[in-house]
Amino acid sequence: MIDRTQLQDMSADQLRALALELMTEVQAQQQIVDRTEAALRFSDAKLAQLTHEMAVLKRWKFAARSEKIGHEQQSLLDESIDADLAAIELELERLSTEPKTKDAPNKPRRAPLPANLPRVNVHHEPESTVCGCGCELKRIGEDVSEKLDYTPGMFTVERHVRGKWVCAHCETLTQAPVPAHVIDKGIPTAGLLAHVLVSKHGDHLPLYRQERIFARAGLAIPRSTLGQWVGTCGVQLQPLVDALKEKILKHRVLHADETPISMLSPGKGKTHRAYLWTYCPGAFEPLKAVVYDFAESRAGEHARAFLDQWRGHLVCDDFAGYKQLFTEGVTEVGCLAHARRKFYDLHVASRSQIAEDALRYISQLYDVEREARDLCSENRWALRQRCARPIAEALHAWMVLQRARVNEGSSIAKALDYSLRRWAALTRYLDDPHLPIDNNWCENQIRPIAVSRGNWLFAGSARAGRRQAAVMSLIQSAKLNGHDPYAYLKDILTRLPTQPASRLDELLPHLWQPQLQQ
Repeated sequence: MIDRTQLQDMSADQLRALALELMTEVQAQQQIVDRTEAALRFSDAKLAQLTHEMAVLKRWKFAARSEKIGHEQQSLLDESIDADLAAIELELERLSTEPKTKDAPNKPRRAPLPANLPRVNVHHEPESTVCGCGCELKRIGEDVSEKLDYTPGMFTVERHVRGKWVCAHCETLTQAPVPAHVIDKGIPTAGLLAHVLVSKHGDHLPLYRQERIFARAGLAIPRSTLGQWVGTCGVQLQPLVDALKEKILKHRVLHADETPISMLSPGKGKTHRAYLWTYCPGAFEPLKAVVYDFAESRAGEHARAFLDQWRGHLVCDDFAGYKQLFTEGVTEVGCLAHARRKFYDLHVASRSQIAEDALRYISQLYDVEREARDLCSENRWALRQRCARPIAEALHAWMVLQRARVNEGSSIAKALDYSLRRWAALTRYLDDPHLPIDNNWCENQIRPIAVSRGNWLFAGSARAGRRQAAVMSLIQSAKLNGHDPYAYLKDILTRLPTQPASRLDELLPHLWQPQLQQ
């Protein structure tokens, strides 16, 4: 601090410099205050948003409403609401800065698991039964908690027995810690949760069907409970999907495609068309993975938001939603399978000779590609230059000639225009051995979505759609890497609660190793 005497001795220039220094310090402190206030406003807004969503979902679930939908559709909607409520509660718990309090005394107690189910004891004891003072510990009791496990067709109960050990000399109590679980204080084991997730998102079984299957196995688990488990697991698994997305966006070549799914419009009793976007590394990239991204529309802004600052080669169809990306530094790679489909449909419909000739040319390009598929990048490029490029040049010359002969607006003219207009993108693969000839690799990853559509009919909410996309990303990526999705999910759900954030990548499908093999 500077006292009044020092101020009186300062010159005018010194006073101005001191004033400037003080103003700079005040501005810096004000910036810190502004950032803190902005962070608090964001947290308050997020809490308000989640609280509002929970209120809307509860009102939709419990309040009377006039719209009527079918019984099976109602079951699917209830599943989504229960899962959404559980997910929002977990997110609120994470955002809350208030310390956790003990359960209220009047909170209903969970019914004990049926006594007739087989029990398997899992013992947790201290690593050493010698006290710090040197005396031998004495076992004085135990705490037992029960978790519900499931193998196809049979329930079992895991009894976690935690012995209590006490030192007779210093009266120190020693006990193994409570094992961490994805659902804290819940009854399901990681195996049961994995079974529910794989059944719903991998085997396409809605929760109301699983409820019936479990009832035949001896314990009817309400679909509301199953929905809460699914919602909680969806939140817990999201960091893995985010990490997988980061890995995918590091690759230079990506595939992209989208497929429609129905999403329920809250309060209207009917659905509207949403979309599940699919992104995966190029067919020749070493990473085998896929990430699904749920969006409420087909607008190109969703693709731009997902790819963000990524700039590379994007293999896709001629959908207009990708066009702006190509003006921002992304390189378009066309899909020859889509171009071929135009001629195939025309040939089936009218037996067009021009379409048949086009199919013959394209077939020759695919013959070369089948031979190049298993070659190294250098040999693949050499083979394409030697064999595929002359065919492509002949095809292009033939298309230009045929286009000059056919009538404007005819079906064959439209098929020819589709290829000629995108010729540079369709033949870009010839000069880059890391680029595929078509987008079929990505389309193959969409097939599980098509199968699911016939079973779960629609997504009950945007949250349900995003949760479906996240879990299916992990399941499908596990399959691409040759893993059993049940074994994979069971293991990562077991390890996730205690896995350090710095080692989260170890749980990604392409890096995962079963715990026993580590």
